[in-house]
Amino acid sequence: MTRLALIRHGQSQWNLENRFTGWVDVDLTEKGIAEAKKAGDLLRDTGAEFSACYTSVQKRAIRTLWIALDEMDRMWLPVTRAWQLNERHYGGLTGLNKAETAEKHGEDQVKIWRRSYDVPPPPMEPGSEFDLSNDPRYKLYGCDVPATESLKLTLERVQPYYEKEIAPHLKAGDSLIIAAHGNSLRALVKILFNVADEDIVHVEIPTGNPLLIDLDKGLKPTQARYLDEDRAQPIPAVS
Repeated sequence: MTRLALIRHGQSQWNLENRFTGWVDVDLTEKGIAEAKKAGDLLRDTGAEFSACYTSVQKRAIRTLWIALDEMDRMWLPVTRAWQLNERHYGGLTGLNKAETAEKHGEDQVKIWRRSYDVPPPPMEPGSEFDLSNDPRYKLYGCDVPATESLKLTLERVQPYYEKEIAPHLKAGDSLIIAAHGNSLRALVKILFNVADEDIVHVEIPTGNPLLIDLDKGLKPTQARYLDEDRAQPIPAVS
């Protein structure tokens, strides 16, 4: 049986502070570390064996994967890091407190920026505090750092990477772990479950709770469940 485990990183410092994070490289909180450990415990207890792992180039996802693999006693599994699996870029909202932003711009406008499928936030100003255009990791990976992204734009970088780099391994029967972010994982869920544009905005991915998906030979989900049932969120229907 081919399986795919999707893990959103554990709670980050900016999750705790209720700030728009995007591509800023913040680390896990103590709670986030505990969530990552539990994710590893839950995956180990399934008895599933995995062939390889994928993650972003952001430390909160990388560290979550490290911790989970340590708990699974599988730190020897090969890991591929890809900027295409990064969180959505929040543009000019990056670093702002979400509640304060709602007070300034109005809850309706912020809801559109946060939850709409294809409306991105205002772009980040070049040279601003959180401008990563000269970050060495993105020069290394040959990535032009975006100024802002909607979920649709996030999908447009996630989907080609999934189809070229990840799907062939799944089709070959390799079970994989992907540790990434709320929006890059929502993009993957949209692809795998064929979720409509208007419905994907309602899908939530809880931190540090593995979503274990069984796939048929055509990479269609046959079963899916969150391993921590107490923190599970609704999963798109398996047809």
